Amino acid sequence: MVSNRLALLGRLSSRAAGFAALCMAAVAASVPVDGIAATASVPASKVQASKEPASKGPASIVVLGDSLSAEYGLDRDTGWVALMRKRLAQSAPDYNVVNASISGETTTGGKTRLPAILARVRPGVVIVELGANDALRGIPLTLSTSNLGAIIESSQSAGAKVLVIGMRIPPNYGPDYAEHFFQTFAELAKQYRTAYVPFLLDGLVDDPSLFQADQIHPTAAAQPHMLDNVWPALKPMLKDAQ
Repeated sequence: MVSNRLALLGRLSSRAAGFAALCMAAVAASVPVDGIAATASVPASKVQASKEPASKGPASIVVLGDSLSAEYGLDRDTGWVALMRKRLAQSAPDYNVVNASISGETTTGGKTRLPAILARVRPGVVIVELGANDALRGIPLTLSTSNLGAIIESSQSAGAKVLVIGMRIPPNYGPDYAEHFFQTFAELAKQYRTAYVPFLLDGLVDDPSLFQADQIHPTAAAQPHMLDNVWPALKPMLKDAQ
C-alpha cells in the first residue's frame, strides 16, 4: 500500500511542471485553468431553472465536474460520462444522464450553477467531480471545502443521492497540503454520508500513454478505466434513486 502510494506521488510529481505551466498560462490569459474557454457537455440554456415542472419519467444522474468529465480534448461521446450513459442503457435503463461539467470549473462555479440544474433536472443522483482547479489556482482549501459542502447539502436537500469523486494534486504543492487536499474528499463523504470514489485517475497515472500531450488530461483509451473507478460506488445507489 505504501509503496503504491509513493509510486503514485512520484508519477504526479513528474507532471508538476506541466500543471504549473498550465496554471500560469491560464492566469495570463484570464481563461479557465484548462487553457480553453469554458465548454459544457450540456449548454447552460438546457439546465436553467424553469417555471414549468420537470417532466416525470426516468430518474436523472447529474455529473457536476470539470474537464476530466467534460471530454476535454476528446471526440464527442467518448468520455467516461458518455460511457456511463451507455452502460446504464444496458443495465439500468430507467436513468438519464445530464453532463453538467465544464472545462476549467471550480467549486465556486459549480456551487453557483447547481441551483438552476437541480430545479430543472430534479436528479436522483448527483456526481460531484470538482476541486482540482481550485488547488491549481491557489484557492484556499477552506473555501473549496465549504463550497463542496454546500454543493452536497443542496443536492441532498433536493432529494438526490450524492457521489463524491476525489482527486490528487502534485506533491510539489507541499506534501502536507497535497495530502490534506486528498483527505478532504473522504472527510466530506463521511460527514455527509455520501458515496465516495477516492481517486478518479486511480490506476492510470503510471502510464503516460493514457494521457494527452499535456500529460494532464486522459485520452479516450483511459475513459473506460475512469468509469470502472466510478462504477462500484455508483451501482449500489441506482436502486435507491428516485
